[in-house]
Amino acid sequence: MLSVIHVNLPHQPYDIVIAAGGLGRLGELMTGDRHQAQDLKGKVLIVSNPKIFDCYGQSVTTALEDRGFTVTSCLLSAGERYKTLKSVQKIYDCALESRLERSSTIVALGGGVIGDTAGFAAATWLRGINVVQVPTSLLAMVDASIGGKTGVNHPQGKNLIGAFYQPRLVVIDPQVLQTLPQREFRAAMAEVIKYGVIWDAALFEQLEQCDRLDQLRYLAPGLLSEILTRSCQAKVDVVTKDEKEAGLRAILNYGHTIGHAIESLGNYRQFNHGEGVALGMVAVGQIAAELGFWDEQSAQQQLALIKKAGLPTQLPTTFEISAIVAALQTDKKVQSGQVRFILPTQIGVAIISDQVPPEAIERSLRQMQQPDFG
Repeated sequence: MLSVIHVNLPHQPYDIVIAAGGLGRLGELMTGDRHQAQDLKGKVLIVSNPKIFDCYGQSVTTALEDRGFTVTSCLLSAGERYKTLKSVQKIYDCALESRLERSSTIVALGGGVIGDTAGFAAATWLRGINVVQVPTSLLAMVDASIGGKTGVNHPQGKNLIGAFYQPRLVVIDPQVLQTLPQREFRAAMAEVIKYGVIWDAALFEQLEQCDRLDQLRYLAPGLLSEILTRSCQAKVDVVTKDEKEAGLRAILNYGHTIGHAIESLGNYRQFNHGEGVALGMVAVGQIAAELGFWDEQSAQQQLALIKKAGLPTQLPTTFEISAIVAALQTDKKVQSGQVRFILPTQIGVAIISDQVPPEAIERSLRQMQQPDFG
């Protein structure tokens, strides 16, 4: 199986290659004349974490060396709390030690934290060197590796430090998902459901037809391929219309505004990214229904899918509603003091609005703290 999605950006077109066994073909894919990355050469710095590198580092290194690349590696601690400038500094140190040049390439081998951090380092080292994204989690495959958003967290908020910087190539190998922890699989389904809500009603309907979405082994034959291609295509469709989030691209943040606040207040330990997004989608789904943007039935359909994916729908009572509302003000999408929300108007369609009253947010979050909610 090999499929290619072309990302037709004017200044930096690139390909997303979905290929079983793609990690073992990385060198070929980075030099083959079928893809936009055919002129990559020279030195490569693989940025990964120890667990991922233990599993796949040798095969990726061999695949690159067999194609004439000189390969070194830089391993970062795993976890959202290490998505910081300190980790970027470690990449810079490795880049300097490896004598990376402007023609060199950073290969981001890992999940979204690795992809975001390594991408930001590539964007800023020598004012920009090549980066190839090789996501190893479903969440990174359908979201973080695509679109060129790179960055790290500030202690006061998520992804406040970053840059738009497109990769030269994205290589997705579905085979690595066989070893993906169940919690990470469930977290990724939040982003997949998001695409169905904001862009692809047919994908949403396909997910509704599944009995279970909480483990990879329960997906119907061929559905994983469908999830990967439709999710990637949805993000590509939006990004090619609005690369730097001047307008439409903001809809990709559906559920993220409240989700990021919940992640941050839990110190990135209590809820992972997908779990935070799921809670954010539940909250905003309720808000949209209350304010008349979409109907209650659609909100319940979304809630049912989120529950089917084994994702949280209740907000712990230990979270202070006022703290969540206050944290929203540090969101990147705040304009003139107004928090912009992505609100669904029907399954497959969403709009951007800064007309969500704080009391509607508070009511939704309080409802989610009720023991009988969901």
